[in-house]
Amino acid sequence: MASISDIIMQQVKASAGNVSVPSNIKDKVMGGLKDSILGSLTQTATKSGGIEQISQLLTGKTKAESSPVTALATQLFAKNVTSKLGLSSDTGSAFSNLIPKVMGNISGFIKDRDGDGDVDLNDILLSLKGEKSAEKSSGSSILGAATSILGGFLKKK
Repeated sequence: MASISDIIMQQVKASAGNVSVPSNIKDKVMGGLKDSILGSLTQTATKSGGIEQISQLLTGKTKAESSPVTALATQLFAKNVTSKLGLSSDTGSAFSNLIPKVMGNISGFIKDRDGDGDVDLNDILLSLKGEKSAEKSSGSSILGAATSILGGFLKKK
């Protein structure tokens, strides 16, 4: 199963690969985008109502451009990457402006592949919250801890 970190990096590379940035810092910028997005998802997952916000974003019910998760990722990128790498404001803005696109692509990727064996939204949400995936028996959906955490919210499609 693909981890959320792998999915994020795949979408960062697809979205940001053509933005001009000096080759000596390109990997740091790409890693910074991934870390900012993952940090935003992880921080949001620990807040009250955060799992619902993430679920709404990753299922496409909330547009990436208007999601507080996306806004936090943009703030984290500006704070932790743009300033530390000394990127010009134009370059920093170019990458920051990609974050909603990357988030939208992540949402589309997960939505298209949820439950196909490679990606499971429920497992992603649990991992963001720092919990292990619930065991699944053949043909059944999330059991035990996942059901209580998610309150059946994700079972409705």
